[in-house]
Amino acid sequence: MAKRKYYVVWEGHMPGIYDSWEACQRQVAGFPQAKYKSFDTRAEAEKAQKNNYWQYVQGNNPPEKKEKIPRSAILRDSMAVDAACSGNPGDMEYQGVHISSGKQIFHVGPLEEGTNNIGEFLAIVHALALLKRQNRPDMPIYTDSRNAMLWVKAKKCNTKLEQTPRNKKIFELIDRAENWLAMNKYNNPIIKWETADWGEIPADFGRK
Repeated sequence: MAKRKYYVVWEGHMPGIYDSWEACQRQVAGFPQAKYKSFDTRAEAEKAQKNNYWQYVQGNNPPEKKEKIPRSAILRDSMAVDAACSGNPGDMEYQGVHISSGKQIFHVGPLEEGTNNIGEFLAIVHALALLKRQNRPDMPIYTDSRNAMLWVKAKKCNTKLEQTPRNKKIFELIDRAENWLAMNKYNNPIIKWETADWGEIPADFGRK
């Protein structure tokens, strides 16, 4: 039986002490520069919560080895999104998959002359819009792209790709996605898929 840990969230959606990684993850996912750490006992966590975060991550002690996040931490009733691109730029497509059932929820493409980062961005916004229509404001969305997470937070597809007649459709989708982000609020947590600990994201196209 795995030893229970307690998680202090100093900076997150709702700071506090949480008694599971799943509960902690909901508070730090998508929060810029979230500050949190695990402790072996609640007493240690309560003491740490009253002190400064940096006291526990900096100083003369050697840096702690990053804890491996168990697969049991994956929120099963959630959606995973991913993109694939044959070339840079190249034919690009993206999809969303329900993690628990493995069912494909949506698929778009291939579209000419795109990039993987654009596809990752569009996939997240597509998932957000779909879940809003389905009145699923709490369903988490997993992505393995930090760039896409930052772009969605900024409500801007920060691509350097230039528009051409061939990729006009992609730029129409980008405009639509940016407009949706500007006009809509959402509560769905956007969570980084920990590929090193969990393997490839379920929405992966398997072309690596």
